Amino acid sequence: MLEKTTRMNYLLDFYQALLTPKQRNYMEMYYLEDYSLGEISEEANVSRQAVYDNIKRTEAMLESYEEKLHLYQKFEKRMKLIHKLEERASLLEDKELLTYINQLKELD
Repeated sequence: MLEKTTRMNYLLDFYQALLTPKQRNYMEMYYLEDYSLGEISEEANVSRQAVYDNIKRTEAMLESYEEKLHLYQKFEKRMKLIHKLEERASLLEDKELLTYINQLKELD
């Protein structure tokens, strides 16, 4: 479950601008703020089933966006490469290269 939560949080970061305010709100409450479905339904004054359905549809939308745009996949690859560069720079004790690597990390 933690892996799914982490993935959804990243997908939400990348694609939240493509969601409606209601979808974004439900997803943030559920995945970022750790609200239960019941708590969200009380807050939004809708049924628990409505919240569940909305979250499931939004998850599918986020996965669909990722299948088409690959922003999260590219981010993961970029972070792996940066980590390898960081390891190599540490072995070489190259402080200038480490500075550039840190600047790259800050861009994401």
